[in-house]
Amino acid sequence: MIAIITEKPSVGQDIARVVGANIRKEGYCTGSGYMVTWALGHLVSLAMLGAYGYDRTTPESLPMIPDPFRLVVRQIRADRGMVTDIAAAKQLKIIDDVFSKCDSIIVATDAGREGELIFRYIYEYLGYTKPFRRLWISSLTDEAIRTGMANLRDGREYDSLHAAADCRAKADWLVGMNASRALACVSGTSNSSIGRVQTPTLAMVCARFRENRDFVSVPYWQLHV
Repeated sequence: MIAIITEKPSVGQDIARVVGANIRKEGYCTGSGYMVTWALGHLVSLAMLGAYGYDRTTPESLPMIPDPFRLVVRQIRADRGMVTDIAAAKQLKIIDDVFSKCDSIIVATDAGREGELIFRYIYEYLGYTKPFRRLWISSLTDEAIRTGMANLRDGREYDSLHAAADCRAKADWLVGMNASRALACVSGTSNSSIGRVQTPTLAMVCARFRENRDFVSVPYWQLHV
C-alpha cells in the first residue's frame, strides 16, 4: 500500500479519483493500492513561548533562542490561552494511521516552499523514516496528475527547499517573538505584536488612513469643449 498526502481535502479527492482510490473514509480515501489523505494547512507548527519556559516578559529573558525548536500540533487562541486545535489533532491521527499502514509515501502537497514544509513538519513530528517521493505538479487536470504520478522524484531532492522553508519559519519566530517581547518591555503594554508580514502591512494601512484623514479638499474645475 502507498500513502499519498495532499495539502487540502479537495486536492486529495481529485488525486484519489485519478488513481482509483474511490472508497471514501473519514479523513482519507482508499483503493487500487493507495491511501490518499490530506492535511488541513499547517497541522504542525513551531511551539509557542510557553513550551520553552519563556513565561515572563522581562528584558533579562531576551533574546529568546530555542535550542532546539519544538514542533507541536497546531494551536488556536482560546479564553484560557493557546490550546490544541481539535480538528488538527484529529486529522493528524488519521494521517498517522494511514502512514502506519503503508510502505512508502507520495508527497502531493502544493508545489512550493510552504507545501514542502507542511509535509516535512508532519513527517518529522510523527517520527517516520519511511521513503517518500514527490509529486510535483502545478495543475490538477487529470492529465497533469497522471503525468506527475508517472514522473515521481525522490523526495530528498527537495531537502534544500525544505531547509529554506524551515529557516523562514524559524526566522519569523525569532524576529516576531523577540521583537514583540522587546516592544512590550519598553512600552509597558502586554498587547504588543510585531511580525515580518503583519507589521509592514499594518504600516501601509495606517499610512493610507492618515492620508485619508489629512486630506484637504480644494476647488477644481472641469473643462467641457
